[in-house]
Amino acid sequence: MERLLKLYRLWAGNEPANITKMEGAGSNREYYRITHTDGSTVVGVVGTSRDENHAFIYLSNHFTSRKLPVPKVIAVSDDQMCYLQTDLGSTSLFDAIAGGRDAGGRYTLVEKELLVKTIRELPNIQIRGARGLDFSNCYPQPEFDTNSVLFDLNYFKYCFLKPTGLDFHELKLEANFHLFAKDLTAEKCESFMYRDFQARNVMLDTDGKPMFIDFQGGRKGPYYYDLASFLWQASAKYPNKLRRELVYEYYNSLKNYIEVPSSRHFVERLSLFVLFRTLQVLGAYGFRGYYEKKKHFIDSIPPAIQNLRELLQLNLFPYPYLMDMLRRLTEMPQFARIEQAAANRADGYKVTEKNVYKAHPQDGPATFSKYDGNGPLVVHIYSFSYRKGIPEDPSGNGGGYVFDCRSTHNPGRYEPYKKLTGLDEPVIRFLEDDGEIITFLDSVYKLADAHVRRYIQRGFTSLMFCFGCTGGQHRSVYSAQHLGEHIHRKFGVKVEIVHREQGIHLELEAQDGN
Repeated sequence: MERLLKLYRLWAGNEPANITKMEGAGSNREYYRITHTDGSTVVGVVGTSRDENHAFIYLSNHFTSRKLPVPKVIAVSDDQMCYLQTDLGSTSLFDAIAGGRDAGGRYTLVEKELLVKTIRELPNIQIRGARGLDFSNCYPQPEFDTNSVLFDLNYFKYCFLKPTGLDFHELKLEANFHLFAKDLTAEKCESFMYRDFQARNVMLDTDGKPMFIDFQGGRKGPYYYDLASFLWQASAKYPNKLRRELVYEYYNSLKNYIEVPSSRHFVERLSLFVLFRTLQVLGAYGFRGYYEKKKHFIDSIPPAIQNLRELLQLNLFPYPYLMDMLRRLTEMPQFARIEQAAANRADGYKVTEKNVYKAHPQDGPATFSKYDGNGPLVVHIYSFSYRKGIPEDPSGNGGGYVFDCRSTHNPGRYEPYKKLTGLDEPVIRFLEDDGEIITFLDSVYKLADAHVRRYIQRGFTSLMFCFGCTGGQHRSVYSAQHLGEHIHRKFGVKVEIVHREQGIHLELEAQDGN
């Protein structure tokens, strides 16, 4: 810390107004947000490896000269053990898409657009960033090669596979590892391999533009690696349908920088790197989780195992012993529970084997609809007479629910109530004393509550409930009014109530924060 403060004083010419330690992740480096006396900020970094720091400083300077979206290094200590860089803010892509991740991979349009922007920008740093780059400055090695592949595969073997207790033939596994490494390095690429490209390492500026950080482990290597690293990150829970769309976006963006291989060849090569990256991260999760006891990495193991299970179902890989061993791994008792949990989850809801709507196995859960992410929700509620038809939906999204109130006792049959409506006290007393309408609405409330709650979570803008009866005067009016007041009271969203046959239009305004 004192060395960092000394560097800051030399650069700024005065003491900082404030210095705050920032939350770290898997790295041993320490980050500090330093506030100037004028309120602006920079980020100070204290590293444990001079070579690693040198790699970041060199790469940052090179990328900055290429006008790539990275932090600029503005001051470096003589021993390169600490440095200052521009502050890219506190909003990471990982945080910005937390809603979709927490919803089990159900990303909104806004979240999807952030992912598209990021994946389109990746070839820029991979291809343009490699031009004129002296890879000898990279750490810990200048190029992705067979030795680095075997190192990561053995990292998986010793830090994850062996601690599970699974029995395997080490020589047979090693032979398949060598075949795998040969295939992964079969094509030479003149691109910059970011190596740790993930949502946590993408910051968003005030306009939502992606900015790249933590690239100090990069080197010359295949661009497939970063795409696999990003889209198959276990904790992100990207559905396969969304992954395919983002692969397509990346492939088309890559065409702007280099001549690309055929789409079939591209996908085949990408699959190899998806498998490799999955084994690699399991090794890291084993070391950081099983040995260092870091909860974030332990929590990441189940989704990574599920990724592996889905890969094995594709039967794409020509490594028979490795495939057999990995299948046995995913079937171990401690991991079998993961498969059952995945089978019981679809967008946060439990499903059963009796679900007659079978999705394509590669599609996964639905990702978004054109109404997602806009918000805020407005609930439209109508009362109407069936004689004059069901109300039209003004939102264009297909409406919501139509409830038939005609099964309940009708006060309109009795002379004292014929000129009154469901808003009048005598009719309200009649319906509530009779009780049928109360039982009817109890069921409606349960259905409506679940629907409104989910629409709010997904940022939908419109939901419609309609209540019909014979004349649109008593039961339907009572039901529409009470549901509207119930939803407004419980959720605080804006509710528009239209008693069509009575010519009444009421608006219950959204409460603060809704």
